[in-house]
Amino acid sequence: MNLEDYRTVFIASGLILSLVAAAPALSFYFPFSGGSERFSELWLLGPGHMAEDYPFNVSADESYLVYVGVGNHMGSSVQYSVRVKFRNQSEPLPNATTGTPSPLPLLYEYRVFLEDGKTWEAPLNFAFSGVSFVDNRSLVESLVVNDYVFRVDKLALWDVENNGFYYQLFVELWIYEVASEKFEYHNRFVGIWLNMTSV
Repeated sequence: MNLEDYRTVFIASGLILSLVAAAPALSFYFPFSGGSERFSELWLLGPGHMAEDYPFNVSADESYLVYVGVGNHMGSSVQYSVRVKFRNQSEPLPNATTGTPSPLPLLYEYRVFLEDGKTWEAPLNFAFSGVSFVDNRSLVESLVVNDYVFRVDKLALWDVENNGFYYQLFVELWIYEVASEKFEYHNRFVGIWLNMTSV
């Protein structure tokens, strides 16, 4: 090798080493798309912050506690809307195939702004009032969520197979889309089944 070849190798090696050394700083300006999947987490935990001991057999004028949480792995900061809804066993849930939310009315909402990689969790206290039982029907007139009272008038029929009057408290995850300047359903929901009892 002559002197010119050594010079070319030296310059090329120096450029490669400079790029490798600068890679962490460059990632702030040129994020690598890589193979990492971007997603959001949504969860409900029992009163002990664990995936256990969820309320199930419930009755009027008793207070129950679960925790709702969100995790952001979208690659950037996101504004979320966590929407609480309530249904009987025959009313529609969100449709995962079409990515559409449940048409049931929003009862309570948490607005959450999360940086990428961060999580948020909050208590969701709920209670029922105006509960009545006639023949094979149960009627819940009002649902209290975090001390706010909502008129729901939900009727459930006796479920012979599962031996109870079943309702479901569920939460949907919505995300603020900058392009449309509105919240859109993020195709994630979680819920718990509740058996309304007379005692």
